[in-house]
Amino acid sequence: MIEHLVRVHASAEHLARHDQLAWKLAELATDPAPVAAEVEAMVINRLIDDAAVAAAALGRTPVANARAQALARPLVPGAAVFGCGPGTRVAPEWAAWANAVAVRELDFHDTFLAAEYAHPGDNIAPLLAVAQHCRRSGAELVRAIAVAYEVQVDLARSISLHAHKIDHVAHLGPSVAAGLGTLLDLPTEVVYQAIGQALHVTTATRQSRKGEISSWKAYAPAFAGKCAIEAVDRAMRGEGSPSPIYEGEDGVIAWMLDGPEASYHVALPAPGEPCRAILDTFTKEHSAEYQAQAFIDLAARLRDRIGDLAEVAQITIATSHHTHFVIGSGANDPQKLDPDASRETLDHSLMYIFAVALEDRTWHEERSYAPERAHRPSTVALWHKITTVEDPGWTRRYRSSDPKEQAFGGKVTVVMADGSVIEEEIAVADAHPLGARPFGRAEYVAKFHRLAAGQLAEVERARFIARCEALGELDAAALSSLTFSVEGLEARTPRGGLL
Repeated sequence: MIEHLVRVHASAEHLARHDQLAWKLAELATDPAPVAAEVEAMVINRLIDDAAVAAAALGRTPVANARAQALARPLVPGAAVFGCGPGTRVAPEWAAWANAVAVRELDFHDTFLAAEYAHPGDNIAPLLAVAQHCRRSGAELVRAIAVAYEVQVDLARSISLHAHKIDHVAHLGPSVAAGLGTLLDLPTEVVYQAIGQALHVTTATRQSRKGEISSWKAYAPAFAGKCAIEAVDRAMRGEGSPSPIYEGEDGVIAWMLDGPEASYHVALPAPGEPCRAILDTFTKEHSAEYQAQAFIDLAARLRDRIGDLAEVAQITIATSHHTHFVIGSGANDPQKLDPDASRETLDHSLMYIFAVALEDRTWHEERSYAPERAHRPSTVALWHKITTVEDPGWTRRYRSSDPKEQAFGGKVTVVMADGSVIEEEIAVADAHPLGARPFGRAEYVAKFHRLAAGQLAEVERARFIARCEALGELDAAALSSLTFSVEGLEARTPRGGLL
């Protein structure tokens, strides 16, 4: 890895293009580095993972509406829309839109956590859509996905967006643009312009993940991917972008991040060095914000020790700064304690999630968020006894760059009505690579079959998995049909809006 210093430059300094971060990212995208076998295997895992959660979400309203918008834009050759089968083709940016909303809706795919947060699986839908439209091979798609993960993860390691209330999709726009540059074998200059455009139009505030959280949480990464495709299209036509987009006097760093005096150290692979960042990411076993994963697992283990939940007087969860302030009581969001809150809000309420997981000893992507579940009197009573606090030790472990030390859990202290105290802690979720039950190919495939069973016939599920597992060998024709079909889905897709 090579560490690059990134700082603000006055316009009079004339920062050379080759010294700009966007150019360094474009060079990474156009470097013909090999793809390691374990990276290709993980790309396949994450494709299966994305498809699993997308299939489970096909009937939900935000997903159906995004699909309807895509179906209104038919195009040949075009790209496939999840659930509609390979014969339905739409413009690639709209296929990316529909498929990415489906992937994100249940908050159930992969994650990376460092200085910034990321769901790097959000890169896959736009890259797959363009690969299908442009008749690329499976091997080319694998390389593109590896590069996109690398860019998003490396930016997330170094540049915090949330500290300035900027949404994490501001790293996703550039990563999709870079991945598309790899996929289409574009010149470095074109990729540079596309990255600048993509960043410029995908920088938004974090209000989409604050307070009363709406369905836009699912749409935000889809919007970033769609914008990146459009940015690449414009750049391929010779259009330019604001520059230097990161380092400019009126650029992103100076006015949206740490300010004119700021500097960052961004480490990127050296020329010829394989992109391996996907191996540092991890998926979810439970449909909830990643910081809640470990606590869902811990709740199941604590349940028998606690006994009668009605006798609980107070539960305190000591955890990291991020967990406390984003999904814990440190957010100061009354909506996180409201039984009438949206599903999107409840999956960002650790207090709600821990209460339900304690009562049910498990977690379900639909039942655990059902209105009747949130309104259960015993749940509300327990829920409102739970608070979180920041613990410096857990914050340090959360921010650690050592995978063996890094942790996304915390310590739970349960005080019973009789004054007795029960304590237990957990560092990482069971499905984490260092957890009690790490996810491998078998677990990804099992997750797909469980989540897709309600939508896809067994033979269709088996066909799709076989196609995914052969991803690196697929030619353009085979990759073009890499999707899954749900009988009658198009007829059940609502119409409305302007089209």
